[in-house]
Amino acid sequence: MSVTPEKKQEVITDNARQQGDTGSPEVQVAILTTRIRNLTEHFKDHHKDNHSRRGLLTMVNKRRSLLAYLKKKDVERYNGLIQKLGLRK
Repeated sequence: MSVTPEKKQEVITDNARQQGDTGSPEVQVAILTTRIRNLTEHFKDHHKDNHSRRGLLTMVNKRRSLLAYLKKKDVERYNGLIQKLGLRK
């Protein structure tokens, strides 16, 4: 159900702006997107898991606020990230 450390490291290296970058909005959004997609698959089998659903909603809201911040700061980086992760605007 959770993201493996290897998968998380792969997501970080794919979206880092420079070497050792783990805190930029791009990396944070990419990690949250991976976790959200993983939980969405989990809910296909466990549709009554409301405790995890609350965590999912928290992650979705955190991702939304990070994307809003990134859009406000740099629209080009925002558009590139949206396209790279396959999210809708």
